[in-house]
Amino acid sequence: MIVRRDEMRASKAMQHRVLNTPNIEVLWNTTTKEILGEKTVDGVMVTNTKTGEDRRLDVTWFFVAIGHTPNSDIFKPFINMDEAGYILAVPGSSKTNVEGVFAAGDVADKYYRQAVTAAGSGCMAALDAERYLAAKGH
Repeated sequence: MIVRRDEMRASKAMQHRVLNTPNIEVLWNTTTKEILGEKTVDGVMVTNTKTGEDRRLDVTWFFVAIGHTPNSDIFKPFINMDEAGYILAVPGSSKTNVEGVFAAGDVADKYYRQAVTAAGSGCMAALDAERYLAAKGH
């Protein structure tokens, strides 16, 4: 597990689980420099932010989870959001207060904020957008 800082921001329970799992190595103060491989992942180059040392890790997959703050500031003048910056969608859909604009994934889901949720809500947004365009005659 690559952690950019010298501490995790995860809940104490999640940190405990990670730190007490024997097959997880935590690389503190480390950033990803490059994902390696032609058609599939076969490694990753990382850099230690304190020493500047680069290191190759032989891996066959790579999952990215960055932060807990939605990257939605650019939309604040136009789209309704809650106090934390999550886009407010019409319950049960991905529709926003702006016609033809749909919200999906982490920017609209402050509870789960996970890849599977993002993929599922991305599908919802695609279907909502398709129906919207069909209703407009496109």
